[in-house]
Amino acid sequence: MLIEGKQIGVAGALLKTARLQSEWYEFVDDPVVCLGQIKALGIRADVFTFLQRISERDLKYSYHRETEKAGVLHIKSYEDWWTRQINDKTRNMVRKAGKKGVKVQVADFDDQFLRGVKAIYDECPIRQGKPFRHYAKDLETLKREHATFLEQSEFLGAYCSGELIGFVKLVYQRGWASLMQIIAKIEERDKSPTNALIAKAVERCAEKGVSLLHFGVWGRGSAQDFKLHNGFQCYEVPRYYVPLGTKGRLMLRLGLHRDLSERLPEGLLNRILPLRARWYSFQLRRRMNGRDTSPALAENRD
Repeated sequence: MLIEGKQIGVAGALLKTARLQSEWYEFVDDPVVCLGQIKALGIRADVFTFLQRISERDLKYSYHRETEKAGVLHIKSYEDWWTRQINDKTRNMVRKAGKKGVKVQVADFDDQFLRGVKAIYDECPIRQGKPFRHYAKDLETLKREHATFLEQSEFLGAYCSGELIGFVKLVYQRGWASLMQIIAKIEERDKSPTNALIAKAVERCAEKGVSLLHFGVWGRGSAQDFKLHNGFQCYEVPRYYVPLGTKGRLMLRLGLHRDLSERLPEGLLNRILPLRARWYSFQLRRRMNGRDTSPALAENRD
């Protein structure tokens, strides 16, 4: 469903929540108008939620508010990032990438680039302990999915011996940029391509005068460590919730509007996630009859 030219999606079983499909890349400009259109279209949802822009630090609305934790890097210059915001280990990782022949450059969004993207995606059906949603997609699907916000985006490719081994999509916005995706081949992890990609992204942002670089939700575990090592900090972004009826008001009052994973104690979640990863790996190995011993699959079993 389109509201103000932006796609609205509704998800949830017990509580149906409406939100922008492209959160972090599109934002609600006038919530009153947006809420009016949701009601006029008869969208069946209990709650509408939306984020405030990262660059807007003052609270703008009086709706029920909570915070979303995002990874954000403050950029003064590339030199400042290199000398003050990262440690020796991270600098050595970037240097290692160069010594091993990794070159990062702005990439053209063409069929050759997409074939390289597909090769990265098809390396393993499981990433970060769960089924990888881009695995085995055809080129046309990948082209359509990666063409979003193309007029304000830039692709950076990490190449080794002419082969694409990693890439990042940068989406430039009002005073900041977002890393829509950063990914590299698992078998090339010894070349530190993701560190090299972050370094190039910082360089490009500094050249364009972009002062904030957003890198997804803050996360936990190794994902959080990677952000910290590359100079990112936990940044609290206002998220607003607007009930659309009696049920929505009740669920907000009871605190049942957030995902279950957000309500579980962190200690319990840290025990559940490894079990989930092992289960997905077990299912994959069973389908493959135990014949796949690739490094990619081995990493996802750890």
